[in-house]
Amino acid sequence: MQTPDGKEIIPGCEPWSAGGGPHGVLVLHGFTGNPQSMRGLAEAFAGAGFAVELPLLPGHGTSVDDMATTTWADWSGAAEAAYAGLAARCDKVVVAGLSMGGSLSVWLGGRHPEIAGLVCVNTVVEVPAELLAPVQEMLDGGVDRIPAVGGDVADPDQREKAYDATPLRPLLSLAGAGAELALAAITCPVLIMTSPQDHVVDPGNSDKLAAAVAGPVERVTLERSYHVATIDYDRDLVKEQAVAFARRVTGG
Repeated sequence: MQTPDGKEIIPGCEPWSAGGGPHGVLVLHGFTGNPQSMRGLAEAFAGAGFAVELPLLPGHGTSVDDMATTTWADWSGAAEAAYAGLAARCDKVVVAGLSMGGSLSVWLGGRHPEIAGLVCVNTVVEVPAELLAPVQEMLDGGVDRIPAVGGDVADPDQREKAYDATPLRPLLSLAGAGAELALAAITCPVLIMTSPQDHVVDPGNSDKLAAAVAGPVERVTLERSYHVATIDYDRDLVKEQAVAFARRVTGG
């Protein structure tokens, strides 16, 4: 399978969708990840009768070189387009995301008050400032990537098909996107799921998100999982809680 611009997609990393309705769920993967880490959750929503869209974000699921030229504008543009397509055929839409997918979810939530609810799993809302100067120094020194941030999973039988390296320019772009997250404008219900043992995103991001949004907040702690909780030991808990939440906020 190829992307619209002709890039070969790594097997197992393809976008996925399902019919259903009248309500829908947009499911968004994380930075350097792909739909593989979210497929089980997407299928759980579909199994509950929701129409589902699980897009492959630009630069992901192909090669690190492809991702190195992408930015937040590319990923958010793709998320906006996927949301618009799903909203056009559904009465109500829930948006669910992991990590950067959660960032995109809250970005959409701040722009679209009609969204029925947000499901945020180990979401990034702020990249530490002390990380940015070293990243810029590496770029200035000719280093454009570092070892992977993906694959933070406690269950040894599960593996995330994320890239084996992290491109630095896109990382800086993600860090700068925090200013675009209008958290106080989010009035819909928000389900925040957090892994205390997250080695990629500081769990404190969840606290900041919970404190900043204007809508009602529900919280779930994922005690047994690391960052990629959607495929980790708590994956069934993530599915159960997310589906139940989506049913509640859509009236279904």
